[in-house]
Amino acid sequence: MENNNWTTEIKPKTGWFDINLKELFQYKDLITMFVKRDFKTLYKQTILGPLWIIINPLLTTIMYTIVFGNIANISTDGMPQIVFYMLGTTVWTYFSTCLTKTSTTFTANAAIFGKVYFPRLVTPISTVISGLINFAVQFVMFLCFAIYYYISGAPIHPNIYILITPLLLLQLALLSLGFGVIISSLTTKYRDLAVLVTFGVQLWMYATPVVYPASQIGGRLKTLMMLNPVSPIVESFRYAFLGSGSIPWNYLGISVITTLVVLFIGVVLFSRVEKTFMDTV
Repeated sequence: MENNNWTTEIKPKTGWFDINLKELFQYKDLITMFVKRDFKTLYKQTILGPLWIIINPLLTTIMYTIVFGNIANISTDGMPQIVFYMLGTTVWTYFSTCLTKTSTTFTANAAIFGKVYFPRLVTPISTVISGLINFAVQFVMFLCFAIYYYISGAPIHPNIYILITPLLLLQLALLSLGFGVIISSLTTKYRDLAVLVTFGVQLWMYATPVVYPASQIGGRLKTLMMLNPVSPIVESFRYAFLGSGSIPWNYLGISVITTLVVLFIGVVLFSRVEKTFMDTV
């Protein structure tokens, strides 16, 4: 009888936390392929193509400058309005885009999930990584504006905390991944959540100091706002690159703990739902 030496053996998953990190690493090429696919399909059959990466945040920044900066006359802590709003918009756009896209993991990929096996977490991970491409381009654009205003004598004071940018970005990615996979796991059974995601993300933005500095909020309202895990990250970005405000270390610590808890819950739910989601999607 012929002895077959199998390279891969697929077994049913029964535990609560059946995530094989080694297997995820083995599918790194597939993650790369999905990242390329996401980038190409997003701008396929568009006139301006990847230029939308720059146009979208630029138009949003201009709108915020007109509405919140000039009409509502909301303070920007002495910072030039363009760079203040552009930094907040860039950071928030990355988080909200990753959250929105990963929240449809099961419903949007049901066809491919039903045909071929691969670790399902590959899909949301590739979404978060592909979002980094857009973030990098938009962040470079912000840096160009910031350097221009700095040379022009604006009160912009970048500091040593720029070095923690990779950690802040990693936390932002993990937070969006955690919330995204939680929502994607729940939407396989409760489709109403998919309708509420976009609306909820918009409300979440106004609970985050994106179009206003945290210094403009006081009392218990500020405490509630800073308990929002995204708020300390946005404030830390602003302090590191603009010198605006300060880094709320205590709330940033709470945000890190929240991120880890949300990510753990998300991965556990995702692991449970991926076993039976084809029966409900």
